Amino acid sequence: MALFEKQKKDLSRPVPRHIAIIMDGNGRWAKKRGMPRSYGHAAGSETFRRIATYCKDIGVDFLTVYAFSTENWKRSEEEVGAIMGLLQKYLIEALEKMEKDRVKICFMGDLSRLPEELQALCANAVEKSKHFDGVQLNICLNYGGRDEILHAAREYARRCASGECTPEELDEETFSSLLYSAGVPDPDLIIRPSGELRLSNFLLWQAAYAEFYYTDVLWPDFTPEELEKAIAAFNSRSRRFGGTK
Repeated sequence: MALFEKQKKDLSRPVPRHIAIIMDGNGRWAKKRGMPRSYGHAAGSETFRRIATYCKDIGVDFLTVYAFSTENWKRSEEEVGAIMGLLQKYLIEALEKMEKDRVKICFMGDLSRLPEELQALCANAVEKSKHFDGVQLNICLNYGGRDEILHAAREYARRCASGECTPEELDEETFSSLLYSAGVPDPDLIIRPSGELRLSNFLLWQAAYAEFYYTDVLWPDFTPEELEKAIAAFNSRSRRFGGTK
């Protein structure tokens, strides 16, 4: 704990500008305790609040979290409903204290499939926080990396068909501007708790040169101390982006 407190106070240490997290392990955490999966999601929601606040405190500029994927609709109606309810609860509370926290909230994904009340809360949160200068929190809802790429490709194809541009004009910068993450720098560090070693359709385009950190800790047990371990691992690496140092 002493080392953690020392790190927390030492804001001069390098901190990744953009951290992305796959919040995984809620269901297994609940199962180990003989509880329903919704219990794990509730615990994971509290962990999300703590980690988001901690990222703000240590100077992270962008935090992106995988909250609900395009594949998560395959889960039981009860579990999907519990996740949507927790998201709604979080947004209502966030709207109440936005002025104090100064967190800018954005969303990535196709929100059209979400319940109308939740869509309205998302829109309200984006509008109310758009001028805030604190950490930018990107919440991936009904998000999938492949879906995002298809969405961008279709939009560029539409523009070509209307004569606005040609296929030959397409470059990485233009394509990036059509993604849900337009205007957000690529993640420096992607963290996945729970022991799984895969991206699970998360930020496929943006992860090209991200550093990865995996841990067996389940998401509800993920603490600021665990985040500090990930940051320390990130700072120990040499990022060459395909070149040499």
